[in-house]
Amino acid sequence: MRSDVAHVTLAEIQDPVHRELDAVFDELGRVVKADVPLINDVSQHLLRIKGKMFRPTLLLLSAQAVGDVTSKEVTLGAVVELIHIATLLHDDSVDHSALRRGQPTVNAEFSHEVAVIMGDYLFSRAIEQLVKLKAQEPLEIMSRVTNELTIGEMREVMSYDGLDFSEKDYESLILAKTASLMAGACELGALAGGEEWREPLRRFGTSLGAAFQIADDLLDYTATEQATGKPVGQDLREHKVTLPLIAAIPRMNADERRIVEALMADASPHDAEISAVIRIVDARGGIAAAREQAMKLVRRAEEELDKIPSGVARDALNASITYCVERSR
Repeated sequence: MRSDVAHVTLAEIQDPVHRELDAVFDELGRVVKADVPLINDVSQHLLRIKGKMFRPTLLLLSAQAVGDVTSKEVTLGAVVELIHIATLLHDDSVDHSALRRGQPTVNAEFSHEVAVIMGDYLFSRAIEQLVKLKAQEPLEIMSRVTNELTIGEMREVMSYDGLDFSEKDYESLILAKTASLMAGACELGALAGGEEWREPLRRFGTSLGAAFQIADDLLDYTATEQATGKPVGQDLREHKVTLPLIAAIPRMNADERRIVEALMADASPHDAEISAVIRIVDARGGIAAAREQAMKLVRRAEEELDKIPSGVARDALNASITYCVERSR
């Protein structure tokens, strides 16, 4: 989507803070240990998969851009990643997803009950680490973020099957479900520098997170199963209404609308139905409209980043914008 910027890898973005990220991963292992064998088994499963650690990356780069990275930021990075993993566990359980990043989900490998309880456990361990820091600002930030995440999960439930789910509804959903945690990560990092950096970095994270989610939703219409690690059209298969479909609906004729309504009414839509809807959404400009909205958010993120001191860390944060909107999974 950003033709003016060369392709960038996540490893390149993380390079300025790669040692600190290793420390965050070690901290995750320490925090999730318990005297309950099942918790340790699930924890090992999660740590073996090891996600991209993108949110801790944003936190550490934000801290480095305006101040110094200390053990406090490492702990906060672990807190952010724990909360992110917890939301994924809940999402996968709600969606009955069997795979994440090409690996079995916790609900598939263990059970839905274990996935939900483990998500709660990770949330509680994250809050416990915040309390141990004995600092008010991080606790306030993450209290706000976790509340927004919960509201976002509920808004996502409301997005299923509803062809009257509006663009405004969708914006509220992605700001809560995805952008809130990225904004919180950047704001936590800003604490390493001072009060003046909190709002610019929070707004940067908000715009970046919203663009990230739109790009992710676009993949359901444009990517291959090999690229994403999940079935093509999975959102449509689950009757999840996202921006490409929302933008296309007003431009559809009656026959096209009936095809979409039939898919939404089918409890188990087949591949031909999903392919037909993807073609309609593309033909009616839904994919192009979603891309344009993502680019508007990119420009907002860039404007906020211009307020941050120049340097290697800010360059990496700028590269993260490209990564968010150009990634294939």
